[in-house]
Amino acid sequence: MKKIKILVVDDEIKLLQTVTEFLTLQNFSVMQASSGSEALKIFTENKKEIELILLDLMLPDISGYSVLREIRKISDVPVIILSARSEVTDQMNGFEKGADDYITKPFSLGLVKLHIEAVLKRAGKMKNILDYGKIRIEKGRQLVYREDEILEMTRREYELLLYFMEHKETVLSRETILNAVWEYDYAGDVRTVDTLVKQIRKKLGDDCNYIHTVYGVGYLFEDKVDER
Repeated sequence: MKKIKILVVDDEIKLLQTVTEFLTLQNFSVMQASSGSEALKIFTENKKEIELILLDLMLPDISGYSVLREIRKISDVPVIILSARSEVTDQMNGFEKGADDYITKPFSLGLVKLHIEAVLKRAGKMKNILDYGKIRIEKGRQLVYREDEILEMTRREYELLLYFMEHKETVLSRETILNAVWEYDYAGDVRTVDTLVKQIRKKLGDDCNYIHTVYGVGYLFEDKVDER
């Protein structure tokens, strides 16, 4: 599956590498630039592929504002400014010049991820995508991926996995699952859920052990927990 490509622009090499490694682990494809001129060159050559830019303002050659101005001449790609400038006037200036968001340094990587996801959703890039660990669902085409591999699933398997992912880290009873996935009060055997779960687990593989049995209740979709 094609990953969302992000261009990270920052002259602090250690920070640039840290952000790149973090976003790569979050299943993004990342390109790097440590100067304004390099950023413009990379973006010009890859503007059809790059879907978001993280842009530092204080670059060694030309300012981030100048980079943003040049990008806005040719593209409306979402841009999030990363800057140590925390004054309201600086943030207002960034938005006025065409930034979509503004994050002040120092920042947590988790916060950056949340801002990226929010901006991409507003831009319509992620509204039909769910991911968890190594699993991703593309709702528009009803496709399930394990990393870059498409998994063949029946309609019911797909619907059950989708329901689990939409209600991750929540204990769900078999009756609740049946009523939600079948969309009516299911009068048959609740063990139908167990059968589907077994099939899904087999297709996800041992390295995607996210569906956990909660004995006497139902199931929990969560990463790295002991079975209850």
